[in-house]
Amino acid sequence: MAGAKEIRSKIASTKNTQKITRAMEMVAASKMRKTQDRMRASKPYATKIYDVVKHIARANSEYRHAFMTAREIKRVGIIVVTSDRGLCGGLNANLLRETIRVMRQWQQEGKEVDICAIGRKSQAFFKRVGGRVIASIDHLGDKPSVRDLIGVVKVMLDEFYSGQIDALHVVYNEFVNTMTQTPIVKQLLPLPVAEDDKRMGHHWDYIYEPDAKELLDALLERYIELQAYQAVVENIACEQAAKMIAMKSATDNAGELIKEFQLAYNKARQAAITQELAEIVGGADAL
Repeated sequence: MAGAKEIRSKIASTKNTQKITRAMEMVAASKMRKTQDRMRASKPYATKIYDVVKHIARANSEYRHAFMTAREIKRVGIIVVTSDRGLCGGLNANLLRETIRVMRQWQQEGKEVDICAIGRKSQAFFKRVGGRVIASIDHLGDKPSVRDLIGVVKVMLDEFYSGQIDALHVVYNEFVNTMTQTPIVKQLLPLPVAEDDKRMGHHWDYIYEPDAKELLDALLERYIELQAYQAVVENIACEQAAKMIAMKSATDNAGELIKEFQLAYNKARQAAITQELAEIVGGADAL
């Protein structure tokens, strides 16, 4: 029965693993609902300020902020948002693959790339494959705040102000639904300009109080910080959804594996019983 004992041990081990993955699935489902609520709470404001900023970029203002001025692009800054932990399927791998694709595209055009890595997975990835990481942060948890991101965002903004980078993008996972998370590349600087359509056939303009420079200097920096924050909270919601799906798949696979082990155990036990009966019958015949 040595084979049967070994199989019995594998069954017990797989059942223990199944309990762990089921518990992790339930935890991820609980966290996913909370992170989705946090993402939805901030998204309307992030979307609205994004529209306003696009209109400002088209405005005939007496003051042109540095963020509103396009220039020849020689070096690109990119904020890469990943999770701190794994066990979330191909979420981080797909995002990093998309990041490498756009980086190679820029490099083929003769542009250099500076990286701001948010999340341990992006830090470890660029440490392994190479890349000029000029700012990084991790351990933001499930409830990050804008305050947590001000430091790394300021590094990238200072690079833009000083002319070290000429454009800034953010790469993160967009939450489509529980089953689908899509990596996207979003331009932050220079400010994206609103496209002409039926609703907007003219240039927008605003009356600034008290002063255009004072207002725009504060507004546009807050805009970049908020877009980075929205990317982080959306990526966290994606992480929990992907983790829930991955753990459910692992739990189901463990169940299938247990069934296969159980069938193998029954066959091994039956073979052992048959062999014992044959030995008994053989011994009786010898007598």
